[in-house]
Amino acid sequence: MISKVCVFAASSPATQDIYLEAAREMATILANHHIEMNYGAGSVGIMGVMADTILSKKGRVTGIIPTFMHNMGWTHPHLEEVIFVETLAERKARMIDHVDAVIAMPGGIGTLEELLEVITLKQLGQFLKPIIIVNTNDFYAPLLNHLQMMIDQQFMRPLHGKIWQVASFPDEVIDLIRSEPDWDPSAIKYAATEANTGRIRTSGQ
Repeated sequence: MISKVCVFAASSPATQDIYLEAAREMATILANHHIEMNYGAGSVGIMGVMADTILSKKGRVTGIIPTFMHNMGWTHPHLEEVIFVETLAERKARMIDHVDAVIAMPGGIGTLEELLEVITLKQLGQFLKPIIIVNTNDFYAPLLNHLQMMIDQQFMRPLHGKIWQVASFPDEVIDLIRSEPDWDPSAIKYAATEANTGRIRTSGQ
């Protein structure tokens, strides 16, 4: 059963309509399935659209935001629950705590950093739940190509290509979460470095 997800997403007010429409669709799907959302507490962009949509359908949204961002006036004003933290690192940790999946919507450098950190945590066996990348308008195509290049050039193992799943459209996300088994925490052994005939072998070698 999926009860709560973490959503990484853009907070830019200049986000194009194609991404905002996908955000509304994704949020509507979450609300219709009675799935709670943890997110970064923003009030504009994809963040704001998703929060507004879920709240309008009487769904539950928890915003998590550092105090210095709140002091800039960036916190959504209508959230029933806001968790204030001191650092971005603490925010990321709280966002993924006790969720059933992570959903990455299109976003800027902050969204990218959040996504790559949770991929790294899963590689190391510290996060075990599905990670779904919503590739609206092929937004994530360059990143996905680069991740594949890392595998092809042995900076990552082929196994690591199973850390994330890709949805072209929001209506694929729930089925991907349901079909994806929890990651095996013992997979950390495939990321560890080890000595081999006097040299260090990296995780991709």
